[in-house]
Amino acid sequence: MTNPQVAPGPRTREQRLADTLAMLDSPVRDVWVATASNAPDGTPVPYLVPLSLAWIDDRLVLALDATSRTGRNLLATGTARLSLGATRDVVMIDAVLERSARVAEAPADLAEGYAAQADWDPRPGGADDVYLVLRPQRVQAWREVDEIAGRVLMRDGEWV
Repeated sequence: MTNPQVAPGPRTREQRLADTLAMLDSPVRDVWVATASNAPDGTPVPYLVPLSLAWIDDRLVLALDATSRTGRNLLATGTARLSLGATRDVVMIDAVLERSARVAEAPADLAEGYAAQADWDPRPGGADDVYLVLRPQRVQAWREVDEIAGRVLMRDGEWV
């Protein structure tokens, strides 16, 4: 079955980048966030959760409870993998934690930017809520198998 909203044939790199940035800039964007920790025996324990996302100054911003499993994992390892879109129009982002800020103490531009794009304001929330600002390191985007080649749009934090 084909998706009638998707043009036939692979997109150019420029179109993929434009589509990716439009997806990141769109309001009320949800994202799947994958993190990992180690069990007491050293076995890796992956964890996946949906969260609201804001794209502010070329950074991914999440708001969550620092004591949640995702918060603990991200603060401990400093890495996450995020996925936007559907399986036939996906953007995969490997990111590193650049900084965190307690929601109650965050700069106004961060808090207001997040609330505006995510359509959710965590400021009335709990004392452990934080903004996690992630710097993308690798970005991949593809729709179908014909876009697998050339799917890397960012490598080592630089658009390619």
